[in-house]
Amino acid sequence: MANIRIRNTNERLTTEESVREFLEAQGVLYEHWDPEKLPEDLRDKFILSDEEKAKILETYHDEITSLATRNGYKEWDIISLSDATPNLDVLLKKFEQVHVHTEDEVRAITAGNGIFTIKGEKAGYFDVELSAGDVISVPVNIPHFFTLMENRKVVAVRLFIDSTGWVAHSYNDPDFKA
Repeated sequence: MANIRIRNTNERLTTEESVREFLEAQGVLYEHWDPEKLPEDLRDKFILSDEEKAKILETYHDEITSLATRNGYKEWDIISLSDATPNLDVLLKKFEQVHVHTEDEVRAITAGNGIFTIKGEKAGYFDVELSAGDVISVPVNIPHFFTLMENRKVVAVRLFIDSTGWVAHSYNDPDFKA
C-alpha cells in the first residue's frame, strides 16, 4: 500500500482512503493490484529473463488490459532495477531530475519499492512511496521524477500510448528542494 509524504509540511498519509483521496485531488491515478497473484518465485527477483518478464505480464494481463483500455495505452513492458543493473547510479541521477512528459508516466510495481516525487497544484511537492501492487499514473505535463527507495530494487510494468514518443523534458523549478 502506498504512503505519501507531503514535503512542505512533512505530513504523512498512510491509509488507503487518505492516499486515494489525496492523489485523486492531484489528478493522479492510483490503483492497487493483488501482489499475491505473482508467482512466489518472482516476488523478490530483480534480475529477470525475458521468459520471467513475459510471465509477469501474463499474470497481470487482465489488469493491464483494463488500465490500457480505460486510458488509451497501447504498449507495455517490464523494467527491473537493482544493484545488479549496469550503471544504476548513472541511471538514478538521470531519473532524479524533475521533468515532464507529453503522455502519462505509468508504473505498476510488481516487486520492490520506488518513490515518485510529484509537484501538486496546491500541495507543492509530495513523495509517493510505492510497493508491490501499487499502480500510479502521473498525468501529462505534471512535474515529477522517480527514484528507488533504500533497498534499491524495483520491478514494474510500464504502460505507454507511444513508447517512441515517451521522452523526459527537463523542468527547471526553483521551488524544488531535493
